[in-house]
Amino acid sequence: MKKTASLYLAMISAALLLVGCGGSSDQNSQPSSSAPASPNSEPPEIHSEQPKAVREMMALGSRSTESTFVPVVLEGSTEWSTYERAPTHTHAVSLPDQTIEMSDGTKLFVKVTLPGFNRDTPANGRFPVVLTQTSYNTSVGQFVPQVGGANEYLVTRGYAHVVVDVRGTGNSGGNWEAFGEREQADYAEVVNWVVDQPWALPAIGLEGISYLGITAVLTSQQNHPAVKASFPIVPIGDGYRDIVFTGGNVNATFIPSWMALVTGLGLLPLELLPTDPGAFLTAVPERLTGTLLDFQVPTILKALLGEQETAFDEEFWEIRSPMEGVDKINVPTFVVGGLFDLFQRSEPLWYERLSGRVPVKLLIGPWTHIEAAGVPSDGLPRDGVPPLDVLRLQWFDQYVMGLDAGAEAQPNVTQYVLGLEKYETASHWPHPQMQARRYYLGPEGAITSAQPLATETIEVLQQPLNGLCSFSTTQWTAGLTGLIPLPCLEDNRFSELGAIKFELPAGEEGLYLNGPMQADLWVSSTARDVQLSVRLDLVHPNGTTSPITNGLMTASMNSLDESRSRFVNGEMIQPWHTFRVEDRSMLERHEVRKVSVEIFSSSAFVPPGSALRASINTSNVAQGIAPVLTTLLPSLLGVMTLHTGPDTPSSLVLPVVPVEVLGN
Repeated sequence: MKKTASLYLAMISAALLLVGCGGSSDQNSQPSSSAPASPNSEPPEIHSEQPKAVREMMALGSRSTESTFVPVVLEGSTEWSTYERAPTHTHAVSLPDQTIEMSDGTKLFVKVTLPGFNRDTPANGRFPVVLTQTSYNTSVGQFVPQVGGANEYLVTRGYAHVVVDVRGTGNSGGNWEAFGEREQADYAEVVNWVVDQPWALPAIGLEGISYLGITAVLTSQQNHPAVKASFPIVPIGDGYRDIVFTGGNVNATFIPSWMALVTGLGLLPLELLPTDPGAFLTAVPERLTGTLLDFQVPTILKALLGEQETAFDEEFWEIRSPMEGVDKINVPTFVVGGLFDLFQRSEPLWYERLSGRVPVKLLIGPWTHIEAAGVPSDGLPRDGVPPLDVLRLQWFDQYVMGLDAGAEAQPNVTQYVLGLEKYETASHWPHPQMQARRYYLGPEGAITSAQPLATETIEVLQQPLNGLCSFSTTQWTAGLTGLIPLPCLEDNRFSELGAIKFELPAGEEGLYLNGPMQADLWVSSTARDVQLSVRLDLVHPNGTTSPITNGLMTASMNSLDESRSRFVNGEMIQPWHTFRVEDRSMLERHEVRKVSVEIFSSSAFVPPGSALRASINTSNVAQGIAPVLTTLLPSLLGVMTLHTGPDTPSSLVLPVVPVEVLGN
């Protein structure tokens, strides 16, 4: 028994490395009032009253939509209320394992758990259904429910729970291609199978974490009438920009290990062996062949070598970016995200794009990817925010079961605020009182609201291994290295020793940031290309630091589409880079070029006596490395020069919110 427990513990640790990578066009064009402000313009004054100008705010576009002004919700509940509903059944009863035959003949493995009053016999009747579709093997899900097991909390409260291995994974047949078109077609066929079952009502709630949450949002886009609600936890939005090719740099920290994890778990179709030995003997070699020749290994190699299909924003990524279909979603959706999650960039964008169209809520905790899964803990309940099981029950009770559960009355947006170390609520994201404020990188490492009068240049050697031991390593390994007690994984001072650093004192009232951010850096290089890493840290009075957020951008990939970028009060604060092969432009040696770096959204309070630090370097290996042939080799052994001053105003655009709103 001890050996078995150890084996399952190892499987749990591996399986919790979760990730997935990957509507109609909006006709409104960017209004003239959203043009960039002059670099000499004064920063906007921030007031505690709701400014009239931000009753509408520019929303970020996507491949299929241009940026446009959208209404901002100004009112909503500011306090969480409790919700309780006692179990209606005493047991969760598993039915015999089954398969669902797809239209192409592929069989998907499915586990069904029903409410009951003893361990062997399900209760009579038909039940609303919770549907989870996983790539992590339902066999593992029996021991780690987060990766594809029955949620007994929901089942004992009257829900049937259906868990399916997506094709080419777990105990299912077929070839895995990570959210490919054939896999997405399976989702609708699975829903059709569910509603035809004698124990099922035509009322389905979709749920899951990471890959499972992504299958939830993709399934909800298919508009099956039986699908009533969705509760995705840490779902991806844009496969290319969120993680796999952030700033044109391939994530070699996490993506290979994730693909290896899915492949490894797919080589353990243990439940096929006793029930269908022939299918077991077919599945193992089929998956090895698919891994080596069809998808996993070829995809990674193409990315590392910089081939057009995967290294640039082509059709491959559009298919695997669920945000492209957000306008098709017509069901209430509760989005859960993490400030240090793998998909930190897109989680608040899901809320913004759904707001005003369907009932939607957003909860963002202080979590890495595995912390959002509850490893070692998600820290809830806290500051009035209930546990995720309670929130999911309330959401499904309201919109799937049809009870008057009060879900719509809960706060629209709840975010953990770093530095304040508590949850705060708001009526909208971005924060309705947020304004974009430009700060300049000045002499002697100062960040100021006034543009510097003198020109200054600072040089740093270009090398690809910066950030090897930093909080980025924790974030981009899904939080796994955070379990290792190394100081450099929590405090970025070590990784910033060779960086160019600037600081902004908090002032007497402190500084509250909430929303997307941008760095506009004027740089040159002795090489043909350069990667730009920008970290934002909270510097405590004793000199230690806590991470806030970061951005990464390749200079040659800096082509911008302003019609898809976000502007707030005249300042671009979230750039949309095209990442098309035809837009790539290598540097001329010593050419001075402005590069706009997208810094992922966060919420943080810099207390009085502390400071905000921006550190700039030429790589962040944990977040992404340059493709070897197209970018890495042309950038090696160069010297990058950062330019500041009136003609080259390197700067940050920060989302400043009045401090007075905190605690209200």
